Amino acid sequence: MSFSIGTPGPQMGPRGALRRFGEETEGKAFDWRIAARLLAYLRPHWQRMSAAFVLMLLASTLTLAAPYLVKVAIDRYIIQGNAAGLTHIALLTAGVFVGTYFTSSGQQYLLSWVGQRVLATLRSQLFRHLQKLSLSYHDTHIVGVTISRVMNDVAVINQLLSQGLITLIGDTLILGGIIIVMLSMSARLALLTFSVLPLMILATSLFARRARVAFSRTRTRIAAVVGDLAEDIGGMRVIQAFAQEGAAHERFDEVNRANRDANIAAISLSFVFLPSVEFLGMLATGIVLWFGGLSVAQGKLTLGVVVAFLAYVTRFFQPIQELSQLYTTMQAAMAGGERVLELLDTKPEVQDQPNAMEMPPIEGRIELRDVSFSYRGDAPVLHDVNLVIHPGQTVALVGPTGAGKTSIANLIARFYDVTDGAVLIDGIDVRDVTQRSLRRQMGLVPQDPLLFSGTVADNIRFSRPDAPDEAVEEAARLANAHEFIMALPDGYATKVLEGGVNLSMGQRQLICIARAVLAKPRILILDEATSSVDTVTEMLIQDALERLLKGRTAVVIAHRLSTVRHADQIYVVQGGRIAERGTHEELLALGGLYRELYERQFVDV
Repeated sequence: MSFSIGTPGPQMGPRGALRRFGEETEGKAFDWRIAARLLAYLRPHWQRMSAAFVLMLLASTLTLAAPYLVKVAIDRYIIQGNAAGLTHIALLTAGVFVGTYFTSSGQQYLLSWVGQRVLATLRSQLFRHLQKLSLSYHDTHIVGVTISRVMNDVAVINQLLSQGLITLIGDTLILGGIIIVMLSMSARLALLTFSVLPLMILATSLFARRARVAFSRTRTRIAAVVGDLAEDIGGMRVIQAFAQEGAAHERFDEVNRANRDANIAAISLSFVFLPSVEFLGMLATGIVLWFGGLSVAQGKLTLGVVVAFLAYVTRFFQPIQELSQLYTTMQAAMAGGERVLELLDTKPEVQDQPNAMEMPPIEGRIELRDVSFSYRGDAPVLHDVNLVIHPGQTVALVGPTGAGKTSIANLIARFYDVTDGAVLIDGIDVRDVTQRSLRRQMGLVPQDPLLFSGTVADNIRFSRPDAPDEAVEEAARLANAHEFIMALPDGYATKVLEGGVNLSMGQRQLICIARAVLAKPRILILDEATSSVDTVTEMLIQDALERLLKGRTAVVIAHRLSTVRHADQIYVVQGGRIAERGTHEELLALGGLYRELYERQFVDV
């Protein structure tokens, strides 16, 4: 049974996503609102982040100290031939390098620790929220794009939160420290060295501007690839049935090439920018060697100062490279953060009212009172529907495809809310109770039996996770599933492959019926439960359903009218309205739409 009803618009699907999302070439500028909300995920880990910050400060200080110690070693001890002093400064320098190693390692460990927990928290929060969202959201959003939000966008957000902030502060401190130290040692040589900075700023600015566009495009292209892949894998049976492998491959190649080109463009920017930084770094090194060497020859500077300058110049351009790349990470994180927060801010169309009460034990009386309904503001699919189902009664909904039968079932289970009117169970409006307390007393047997990964027993137990093995087996016996389960290689412990492909359609349906039996629902919804099975299996299912329906209120949606002959009441739905109602015999005698449908199935065949 599929409750995801609604006609997708012309822009749905991954190719539509590519057109709609893939053209968002403008990267997201820094947004304090987004940043503040994302930073809140670090709050539970403030102690480790503080420790990482302290280690970053120590590592930065030690990084700045190492070249200066080399200067001291050359000017005070090597030139003067002071072996004892040289030994002392060499040991101190070695200690600085060891300290740098341990502080940097500790910082990276803490950041990775925090990062993985932030990553898990964000993804868990997104998954919980996706479960709360109404089916109307999932009707209109591509599965693959949603997966991309949970996986790819969250990953780049985590990269900024856990690594980017500390890197930003650390590199800024190192840059500032190098400038101060170089100016203190020789202002003239420092200013000459910094003469390449305008070129560096220009290159960084050009790179950042283009990277903002390029890296944003890579985020949207990969979302389209994931969406297309998920759609095609899910529809592989249809693709192969109509021999459309070539067309599907061609369509996938379209989004795959777009993703490839976007990534090549982004990487090419880095290939241009990084060598430019290296070139400017070598230019600065040449300036130090030329002017510093002349100053040493003229006695204006010591050799140790020039050597320290060379070391600082090498370290000076590395933070600039990191900061420029961090800028692109920040752009991607802002864009991803906006999309993730937009998803988290999406309100379920169906949600519990603040004063919603728990649904008391259901007796089973269902009433639709003047109900009208439309999906997402489209044309109404139900018009002023009125029907009453008494406790323990089995009611069948029949009619042409698209008449609104499944929409009625959707409203009873409150997967959607009515546009007008009310759905009442035992006289209580379903909008006045919590969804969980309502659905825990309902059972569902879908047209397309859905099995999850795990064992056969796990799938039966899905409706009651705490059910003992004895209850699982009893439910399987009542559903006529025990015999075929015991014939499986590992019985109830048999692993169900993805999509239940190692079981027949009928076997999967019997397991779904056993799942419903185990739940002991007061209201049961059956949507075409026998439409996709053979005659023998249909008989087994019908026999199981007779036991399952006994004493319960049941809503049966059926195209096979043979399955509803014994229903207490049959409602014929046409054009979103109740066209006829009565028993099988009464409707045949009426000579209306029901009789026409019946004769098409049993007389003209």
